[in-house]
Amino acid sequence: MHKRSWSNKGPAAALALALVLAACSGAGGGESGGAGGAERGTPGAPAARADGAEPAPIPVMGPERRIIAFGDSLFAGYGLDPSQSYPARLEAALRAKGINARITNAGVSGDTTAAGLQRLAFTLDAEGARPDLFILELGGNDLLRGLSPEETRANLAKMLGILEERGIPVLLMGMRAPPNYGPEYQARFDAIYRDLAREYGAALIPFWLEAIYREPELFQADRIHPTAEGIEKLVAATMAPVSAALPPPGKEG
Repeated sequence: MHKRSWSNKGPAAALALALVLAACSGAGGGESGGAGGAERGTPGAPAARADGAEPAPIPVMGPERRIIAFGDSLFAGYGLDPSQSYPARLEAALRAKGINARITNAGVSGDTTAAGLQRLAFTLDAEGARPDLFILELGGNDLLRGLSPEETRANLAKMLGILEERGIPVLLMGMRAPPNYGPEYQARFDAIYRDLAREYGAALIPFWLEAIYREPELFQADRIHPTAEGIEKLVAATMAPVSAALPPPGKEG
């Protein structure tokens, strides 16, 4: 597939394209995350104190809230320590707010929506207990491979249908097509997340990279994957909708 870009305005435009197509195909050494992907570390551990004493643990309240973060390399934590991945840092941020969150990082680099659909049931079954929230972040690799928006929509719809049947609340992380794909393609792709969220009653973040995609310093040298600082900014920008998507304890599904 030939390269396309957001506009013809230089490096910033090239970065924007790389980011919106993010979910990299694994070039430069494929890695995988969580359930078949990045191993989850121990996120949010407080820094050691100068006097050598053990730092106080982050206080949490209420029952454990189990979350599955299901996506591609943007969740897997490509190029970062597992403890710096988005799911790991989101867990730490939620716990810092007193929410007893436990997040499974089910990010796999290179996954398209079709690949995600193939492993969805296995991932859910491997968890055992039903999660309180399922964060679904896929579609960037479909763009990168030039797949039709209709195929992307169909795969996401099937995943949302499976999650609905199992009574699992969903937060859908939206992506956007770059303008140089043409206005017709762009309109068809960009409508996917909004339409499916409405149809299946899922919570929605329309474009979850919104907070960082214009800031090249928040990306690694590949200009695709966020740095640790970029991940922190994404967590800060998405904390509120993630918290809002978590059903009150005892009211899941």
